[in-house]
Amino acid sequence: MLLPSGAMSWLPDDFVHPVLVPLPGGGHHLRPIREADTPLDYPAVMGSRERLWSIFGPAWGWPAATMTYEADQADLLRHEKEIAAHQSFNYALFDAAETALLGCVYIDPPERAGADGEISWWVVDELVGSKVEQALDALVPQWIAADWPFERPRFLGREVSWSDWLAMPEHPVA
Repeated sequence: MLLPSGAMSWLPDDFVHPVLVPLPGGGHHLRPIREADTPLDYPAVMGSRERLWSIFGPAWGWPAATMTYEADQADLLRHEKEIAAHQSFNYALFDAAETALLGCVYIDPPERAGADGEISWWVVDELVGSKVEQALDALVPQWIAADWPFERPRFLGREVSWSDWLAMPEHPVA
Protein backbone atom coordinates (compact mmCIF):
# COMPACT_ATOMS: atom_id res chain seq x y z
CA MET A 1 0.00 0.00 0.00
CA LEU A 2 2.87 2.36 -0.68
CA LEU A 3 1.96 5.58 -2.41
CA PRO A 4 3.39 5.97 -5.90
CA SER A 5 6.52 8.10 -5.92
CA GLY A 6 5.68 11.72 -6.51
CA ALA A 7 2.13 11.31 -5.22
CA MET A 8 0.82 13.84 -2.76
CA SER A 9 0.88 12.67 0.83
CA TRP A 10 -2.53 11.46 1.92
CA LEU A 11 -2.16 13.16 5.33
CA PRO A 12 -1.08 16.71 6.24
CA ASP A 13 2.65 16.96 6.97
CA ASP A 14 1.95 18.20 10.50
CA PHE A 15 -0.53 15.40 11.36
CA VAL A 16 0.33 13.58 14.59
CA HIS A 17 -1.34 10.18 14.88
CA PRO A 18 -2.94 9.18 18.20
CA VAL A 19 -0.82 6.79 20.24
CA LEU A 20 -3.41 5.62 22.79
CA VAL A 21 -7.18 5.50 22.28
CA PRO A 22 -9.28 4.25 25.22
CA LEU A 23 -12.52 2.41 24.50
CA PRO A 24 -15.56 3.70 26.37
CA GLY A 25 -16.23 1.66 29.47
CA GLY A 26 -12.58 1.23 30.35
CA GLY A 27 -10.58 -1.95 30.30
CA HIS A 28 -9.59 -1.82 26.60
CA HIS A 29 -7.63 0.49 24.36
CA LEU A 30 -6.20 0.88 20.89
CA ARG A 31 -2.56 1.64 20.14
CA PRO A 32 -0.35 1.36 17.06
CA ILE A 33 0.74 -2.23 16.52
CA ARG A 34 4.42 -3.17 16.74
CA GLU A 35 6.53 -6.12 15.69
CA ALA A 36 6.90 -6.94 19.39
CA ASP A 37 3.14 -7.68 19.48
CA THR A 38 3.55 -10.83 17.36
CA PRO A 39 3.23 -13.24 20.35
CA LEU A 40 -0.25 -11.79 20.98
CA ASP A 41 -1.23 -11.04 17.36
CA TYR A 42 -0.48 -14.45 15.85
CA PRO A 43 -2.80 -16.47 18.12
CA ALA A 44 -5.51 -13.78 17.83
CA VAL A 45 -5.42 -13.83 14.03
CA MET A 46 -5.06 -17.58 13.59
CA GLY A 47 -7.67 -18.30 16.26
CA SER A 48 -10.20 -16.30 14.23
CA ARG A 49 -8.69 -17.07 10.81
CA GLU A 50 -11.71 -18.58 9.07
CA ARG A 51 -13.97 -15.63 9.88
CA LEU A 52 -11.21 -13.09 9.13
CA TRP A 53 -10.55 -14.78 5.77
CA SER A 54 -14.27 -14.53 4.94
CA ILE A 55 -14.02 -10.76 5.52
CA PHE A 56 -10.53 -9.81 4.27
CA GLY A 57 -9.52 -12.75 2.09
CA PRO A 58 -11.05 -11.66 -1.23
CA ALA A 59 -9.60 -8.14 -0.94
CA TRP A 60 -6.30 -8.69 0.85
CA GLY A 61 -5.57 -12.42 0.64
CA TRP A 62 -5.28 -12.36 4.44
CA PRO A 63 -4.90 -14.27 6.69
CA ALA A 64 -3.71 -17.26 4.69
CA ALA A 65 -4.26 -20.68 6.24
CA THR A 66 -0.52 -21.26 5.90
CA MET A 67 0.55 -18.00 7.56
CA THR A 68 3.49 -18.73 9.84
CA TYR A 69 4.54 -16.94 13.01
CA GLU A 70 7.51 -15.53 11.08
CA ALA A 71 5.25 -14.24 8.29
CA ASP A 72 3.02 -12.53 10.86
CA GLN A 73 6.10 -11.02 12.51
CA ALA A 74 7.26 -9.66 9.13
CA ASP A 75 3.75 -8.23 8.54
CA LEU A 76 3.81 -6.46 11.91
CA LEU A 77 7.27 -5.04 11.23
CA ARG A 78 5.96 -3.70 7.90
CA HIS A 79 2.94 -2.18 9.69
CA GLU A 80 5.24 -0.61 12.31
CA LYS A 81 7.37 0.99 9.57
CA GLU A 82 4.29 2.18 7.64
CA ILE A 83 2.91 3.78 10.82
CA ALA A 84 6.22 5.57 11.47
CA ALA A 85 6.23 6.83 7.86
CA HIS A 86 2.48 7.75 8.00
CA GLN A 87 1.81 5.49 5.00
CA SER A 88 -0.94 3.50 6.70
CA PHE A 89 -1.98 2.66 10.25
CA ASN A 90 -2.81 -0.53 12.12
CA TYR A 91 -4.11 -0.07 15.66
CA ALA A 92 -4.36 -3.16 17.86
CA LEU A 93 -7.15 -3.60 20.41
CA PHE A 94 -5.77 -4.66 23.79
CA ASP A 95 -7.03 -5.39 27.26
CA ALA A 96 -5.82 -2.92 29.90
CA ALA A 97 -2.66 -4.87 30.77
CA GLU A 98 -1.91 -5.73 27.12
CA THR A 99 -1.98 -9.44 27.86
CA ALA A 100 -4.33 -10.13 24.93
CA LEU A 101 -4.67 -8.67 21.45
CA LEU A 102 -8.37 -8.71 20.68
CA GLY A 103 -8.68 -7.12 17.23
CA CYS A 104 -7.33 -4.45 14.91
CA VAL A 105 -8.35 -1.20 13.22
CA TYR A 106 -6.80 -0.38 9.84
CA ILE A 107 -6.60 3.19 8.56
CA ASP A 108 -5.32 3.22 5.00
CA PRO A 109 -4.94 5.58 2.05
CA PRO A 110 -7.78 5.08 -0.43
CA GLU A 111 -7.41 2.29 -2.95
CA ARG A 112 -10.78 3.08 -4.55
CA ALA A 113 -12.17 6.39 -5.83
CA GLY A 114 -14.48 8.55 -3.72
CA ALA A 115 -12.75 8.50 -0.32
CA ASP A 116 -9.69 10.10 1.27
CA GLY A 117 -9.19 7.32 3.83
CA GLU A 118 -10.35 3.72 4.14
CA ILE A 119 -11.03 2.24 7.55
CA SER A 120 -11.81 -1.35 8.54
CA TRP A 121 -11.66 -3.33 11.76
CA TRP A 122 -12.23 -6.70 13.40
CA VAL A 123 -12.36 -8.42 16.76
CA VAL A 124 -11.45 -11.99 17.69
CA ASP A 125 -14.20 -14.61 17.38
CA GLU A 126 -14.94 -14.74 21.12
CA LEU A 127 -15.77 -11.00 21.15
CA VAL A 128 -18.24 -11.08 18.25
CA GLY A 129 -21.53 -9.64 19.54
CA SER A 130 -19.94 -8.58 22.85
CA LYS A 131 -20.04 -5.22 24.61
CA VAL A 132 -16.38 -4.74 23.63
CA GLU A 133 -17.22 -5.17 19.92
CA GLN A 134 -20.20 -2.83 20.28
CA ALA A 135 -17.97 -0.22 21.97
CA LEU A 136 -15.38 -0.53 19.18
CA ASP A 137 -18.07 -0.28 16.47
CA ALA A 138 -19.36 2.92 18.10
CA LEU A 139 -15.91 4.36 18.79
CA VAL A 140 -14.19 4.00 15.42
CA PRO A 141 -16.35 6.38 13.32
CA GLN A 142 -16.41 8.96 16.16
CA TRP A 143 -12.63 8.70 16.61
CA ILE A 144 -11.97 9.03 12.88
CA ALA A 145 -14.22 12.12 12.73
CA ALA A 146 -12.63 13.71 15.81
CA ASP A 147 -8.91 12.91 15.43
CA TRP A 148 -8.19 12.23 11.76
CA PRO A 149 -8.04 14.77 8.90
CA PHE A 150 -10.42 12.99 6.52
CA GLU A 151 -13.27 14.66 4.67
CA ARG A 152 -14.60 11.47 3.05
CA PRO A 153 -13.63 8.42 5.14
CA ARG A 154 -14.97 5.09 3.91
CA PHE A 155 -15.78 2.36 6.41
CA LEU A 156 -15.16 -0.94 4.64
CA GLY A 157 -17.46 -3.79 5.50
CA ARG A 158 -19.68 -1.30 7.33
CA GLU A 159 -21.13 1.43 5.09
CA VAL A 160 -19.94 -0.34 1.95
CA SER A 161 -19.57 -4.10 1.52
CA TRP A 162 -16.20 -5.55 0.60
CA SER A 163 -17.60 -6.91 -2.67
CA ASP A 164 -19.01 -3.49 -3.62
CA TRP A 165 -15.69 -1.89 -2.70
CA LEU A 166 -13.76 -4.32 -4.90
CA ALA A 167 -16.03 -3.36 -7.81
CA MET A 168 -15.34 0.39 -7.41
CA PRO A 169 -12.92 2.14 -9.73
CA GLU A 170 -9.38 2.42 -8.43
CA HIS A 171 -8.34 5.66 -6.78
CA PRO A 172 -6.75 7.93 -9.40
CA VAL A 173 -2.99 8.24 -9.09
CA ALA A 174 -1.92 11.87 -8.71
